[in-house]
Amino acid sequence: MSTTRRAAVLGSPIAHSLSPVLHRAAYAELGLDDWSYDRFDVDEAALPGFIEGLDSSWAGLSLTMPLKRAVIPLLDGISDAAAAVETVNTVVLTEDGRRLGDNTDIPGMIAALSERGVEKVESAAVLGAGATASSALAALAQICTGPVTAYVRSAARADEMRGWGERLGVEVRIADWAAADEALRAPLVIATTPAGTTDALTDAVPAAPGTLFDVLYEPWPTALAARWAASGIVVGGLDLLVHQAVLQAEQMTGRSPGPLAVMRAAGELALAARERD
Repeated sequence: MSTTRRAAVLGSPIAHSLSPVLHRAAYAELGLDDWSYDRFDVDEAALPGFIEGLDSSWAGLSLTMPLKRAVIPLLDGISDAAAAVETVNTVVLTEDGRRLGDNTDIPGMIAALSERGVEKVESAAVLGAGATASSALAALAQICTGPVTAYVRSAARADEMRGWGERLGVEVRIADWAAADEALRAPLVIATTPAGTTDALTDAVPAAPGTLFDVLYEPWPTALAARWAASGIVVGGLDLLVHQAVLQAEQMTGRSPGPLAVMRAAGELALAARERD
């Protein structure tokens, strides 16, 4: 008799996470009928107790905010990618009881860009300076051959981005958010800011823009992405979410390659249903 295997996404808030939709679609496509994937609202204070309560039926966890750094002390080891940005979004629970952390956002970004034909760029701009921005810098460390300009709102954020650049081997130049319209002339622009933050930049989109990677997926498209798509390449947050989720599913199930197209279609259907609601 097969043993039921469990996985879940943790975070707070978590109700709107698309991860269950994506992972369940993967399990169905792979014929893993005895696998389940759920969501749990878990904050930093509750995380240690939740981790300790996992039994041998658990295969893995996806983590979102605010747990991506809080989980690190609870693990037996983390990958080089996760260590580079001190951020874990994936935990694999091995048969011998170890808890291993990884960051699939970084390779997910690279894969999402590659899917649209963006393999290398001479320079790039990053809008914002939060946790996603550090993963963006880690991805750019592998595909950008020149400087990255980070557009930030505060001196503290500027220092953080410089620090990440030094750690990752990326030449980071700092610019004030007031000049963010200048970012749009870069061959690759990665927007990591909350919904609505870049709306005021739409009139500054060049006549022949390069590539915009906007990490938001809801609401979609953002005003900036909609304007950009008229004449440039746009990579969206669902692209990132699906690519990183495929890597998670592969690690947790041991089945590769993961069903990318099926997972993306499931995500698109779920988002369309939310818009109708």
